[in-house]
Amino acid sequence: MTEPRGGGPADAGAPEEVRADGRVGRVDLTSWVTPVGRVVASFFTSIGRRIGAHPALALILVVGIGVAVLLAFLVARVYDAVTDEDGIAALDVPALRAAIGLRSPGLDAFAAGVAYLFGPVGMPIMALTAMLLLALRRRSWTPVILIGAAGVGSLLMTIAGKDIIDRSRPLRMYAVPPYESSPSFPSGHTLNATVIAGVVGYLLWLRRHAIAAKVACIVAPIVIAVVVGLTRVLLGAHWFTDVLAGWLLGAFWLALVVTAHRLYLTARQRGAPERPPVQAAARRAR
Repeated sequence: MTEPRGGGPADAGAPEEVRADGRVGRVDLTSWVTPVGRVVASFFTSIGRRIGAHPALALILVVGIGVAVLLAFLVARVYDAVTDEDGIAALDVPALRAAIGLRSPGLDAFAAGVAYLFGPVGMPIMALTAMLLLALRRRSWTPVILIGAAGVGSLLMTIAGKDIIDRSRPLRMYAVPPYESSPSFPSGHTLNATVIAGVVGYLLWLRRHAIAAKVACIVAPIVIAVVVGLTRVLLGAHWFTDVLAGWLLGAFWLALVVTAHRLYLTARQRGAPERPPVQAAARRAR
């Protein structure tokens, strides 16, 4: 894994990871324009200098997971209150009827394939593969920390929402295989796909130079999230509002993960060592 090389601007004299990821075109990801952003960046940098930037990144992501789970709890409570008054749930029955009208053998098979690919088995395999390849390619633990925390956070958000609401899925007579038995709210497939595809796309986007490649890194995760969500409704595995909650919660958690990475890059650019200072000094002595 890469060794720290001191501080300096993001494009000169900075650690290799900061030079590669810290600037996207004219946008400096280590620059914070708001007062709150500057305070948070300074606080994170001070922690990074004491315990190392990677441990600080892991720590802030753990805190972020707590915030994300709390948000999932609050969203679930608000959702429960709204649907008790026939609010947004009024979207669900018309959406299910429309999905049933679109079904065909070919489309059902495609939706089932998406469900397996982004399900409890396929999604972890893809996440672990992306984590390993990106870590080896970059020679850094950063992808492991980011993707690992993103996956854990999205899983805990899903569990929190399901346990609080315990919402029933559409009747099985309206569903097609693969059938699901866990509570319906939120859509775990949608939330996990939104977060994992988003984080992987973000990490790839940082080091792409061609415009077409950069656009693909943005469009592909969006398409994946939309397709996974809509196919959950098509299969009758979820109500539309379950999918909508998965998109919104996933987007929020993805934004937190990206912000945490920016804070990590800022701390490294300002001289925080990658590892705890004692470990970094010991490695340099060898």
